[in-house]
Amino acid sequence: MVLDSDVAELHAVVVGAADAEIVALEAALRAAQLAADVPALARLVSDDLLFTGPDGQLGTKAQDLEAHGSGVVRFRSHVPEELRIRRVGVDVVVTALRARLEVEVAGHLARGTYRYTRVWARENDGRWRVVGGHVSEVARQGTA
Repeated sequence: MVLDSDVAELHAVVVGAADAEIVALEAALRAAQLAADVPALARLVSDDLLFTGPDGQLGTKAQDLEAHGSGVVRFRSHVPEELRIRRVGVDVVVTALRARLEVEVAGHLARGTYRYTRVWARENDGRWRVVGGHVSEVARQGTA
């Protein structure tokens, strides 16, 4: 369930023009990840997802849903830092979200700052879904 505070948290980190519809979708996806809400994730992710994980491997919607449903992947913390939105057309949007994450994967806790690049598209049924994307860790800046 997406709360107004979830949407407001993402609106607060938008850089450039805010797109309320897309901010709400990003908030819904974040809430679903944190809650391991498989039905919500299923609604937000395209059946034909093309997604590259931080290890460079491609992942499918089925694999993502299974990982969340089985508990192999558990988001423990997800703090958005920056959201950029670029509308490519009426039915296609690219987002870049930088967030501090704590994610448990197969019993190992990973902490760091990550950037998700996602392609959202309005599919034939009129619903917006993530059709493609990539996540990678943001390199830590050295101190001088």
